[in-house]
Amino acid sequence: MHLCLIPSHDESWGPSFNWRAAQRRNFIHFSAEADGVAACRSWAPSAPPCAPTRRTIPHTMSRVCCHLGFLLLAEVVLCTAATRFQDVLSNGRTPVASYKQLQGWSSDQNKWNENLYPFWEEDDPRWKDCWKGGRVTAKLVTDSPALVGSNVTFVVTLQFPKCQEEDNDGNIIYQRNCTPDSPASQDQYVYNWTEWIDSCGWENCTGNHSHNVFPDGRPFPHHPGWRRRNFVYLFHTFGQYYQTIGRSSAIFSVNTANITLGKHVMAVSIYRRGHSTYIPIARASAIYVVTEKIPIFVSMSQKHDRNISDSIFIKDSPITFDVKIHDPSYYLNNSAISYKWNFGDGSGLFVASSATTSHTYALQGNFTLNLTVQAIIPVPCRPVTPTPPLPTSAVMTEASSNSTSSATVETMEDNPDGGCHIYRYGYYTAGISIVEGILEVNIIQMTSIQMTESQAENSLVDFVVTCQGSLPTDVCTAVSDPTCQVSQGVVCDPIVITDECLLTVRRAFDKPGTYCINITLGDDTSQALASALISVNGGSSSGTTKGVFIFLGLLAVFAAVGAFVLYKRYKQYKPIERSARQAENQEGLSAYFSNFKAIFFPRSTERNPLLKTKPGIV
Repeated sequence: MHLCLIPSHDESWGPSFNWRAAQRRNFIHFSAEADGVAACRSWAPSAPPCAPTRRTIPHTMSRVCCHLGFLLLAEVVLCTAATRFQDVLSNGRTPVASYKQLQGWSSDQNKWNENLYPFWEEDDPRWKDCWKGGRVTAKLVTDSPALVGSNVTFVVTLQFPKCQEEDNDGNIIYQRNCTPDSPASQDQYVYNWTEWIDSCGWENCTGNHSHNVFPDGRPFPHHPGWRRRNFVYLFHTFGQYYQTIGRSSAIFSVNTANITLGKHVMAVSIYRRGHSTYIPIARASAIYVVTEKIPIFVSMSQKHDRNISDSIFIKDSPITFDVKIHDPSYYLNNSAISYKWNFGDGSGLFVASSATTSHTYALQGNFTLNLTVQAIIPVPCRPVTPTPPLPTSAVMTEASSNSTSSATVETMEDNPDGGCHIYRYGYYTAGISIVEGILEVNIIQMTSIQMTESQAENSLVDFVVTCQGSLPTDVCTAVSDPTCQVSQGVVCDPIVITDECLLTVRRAFDKPGTYCINITLGDDTSQALASALISVNGGSSSGTTKGVFIFLGLLAVFAAVGAFVLYKRYKQYKPIERSARQAENQEGLSAYFSNFKAIFFPRSTERNPLLKTKPGIV
């Protein structure tokens, strides 16, 4: 009898039939028993392919066994010599033993076309020449963590060497005037793929399509503009791969329903289009997390809190809590979400349907905040299959076994409308400190300070300010335009107050106008402000008043001089004797000026001694 040794199908031999010492090999031998039945046994790899045994079998049976062994050996060698996706994309990571199928993904045990897509190790010198002008780097980011059942998205971006960019046609070009020493005669293109693709036009190419395929032989999807996508992206995770074409960036999402909980690695390999093959240019990886707990974050804010990041808040002032649920794929959009709060101050539990709530702590001290978020997610119901009754002993055994595994069963209940739903929870805990702080600031008085002419360069205003709560340690005054929008300056000063929160703040204004004043009082943990509108006059008000009085004095002097001239002109002496005609001609004019003098000089006629001797005048 003869033995024929055949390597099992899980082997991976090199193209020259070299043995890989790192892998364990199992061999199968066929033996012909006396009744002609073949049996399979494990055999050491050092045994010859057809070693004679102590037993003998007919010569024909021996030859058939050896020929069959060599045929099977040749088939296995051809299969194992081919490169698999796992060999190229795993990058030394431990293969996944078992996994669930991801929708749209393929097993990494598929063959890899190494002739069209060459595989280089990390220390291969060919990486230095894979791109003109330097190395291309890839940046892979994710929106993880992802709630199980939702989608997790990955974005990979290529970063080209300096002064290189992608144009609208997908070609790589040099940026103009990127550096001062750039030659004027430099070629515009780094890679002009427009002229490369099958030596034909973009839209009506009907020639050779052998290069427009992925490493597993599948053709490129003919999306609009697919010929301008000159990079091939190959993603690998969980023992499976996903392949797509794109430009200098690519984005895709994967559903996490069939991904186990925990941390996983997403790796990507990028190839560029070449004349005859695709050239590897970059690799990248990122860690993503799949969790059964709803990812949440709580932001806390308070009106008079000075530093929102120190978790120190003020007593007797409401704190606003805003819950942010990390759900970038909108998986929870149709879910009923509730928020159960425990503020840790003995106020009890508070359940709300809104993501925003507020709470006021009446005591000082340290407190622990606890939040539980519950989401009721509608899902399709599973078909109900009747279970046949089990024997009594089997029922008891099954009940005891289910008592330990019930915690891992997914909670699912029927809805009244015939649908089903599952429950997901998220938890948040934080410690906060409550201290005494400044609660309110009021401006009770504004007074303009009168200055002498030599001191009145600026207008000074005193603001009397009071506050409630703790005593402040600094004061700031912000001056802005009347709309309180455009700031014109801020002045801050330290202050020392030991008894009552009452202080006077003096500020100078260089020109008249209307201003918006914000006065802020603060201490180490809190601050509060008060605002007011103030109208400021010019600093040289005494000089203006003096000018007004000088003008009025000069006006009075000119009026007196004018009146004296008029009086002297008509007060000249005239003879008493005159003709009747002259008296008639001058009667009206004399009467007019007499009335005028009577109004402005009522006593002048009585003091004229000449009128006393005139006939008919008393």
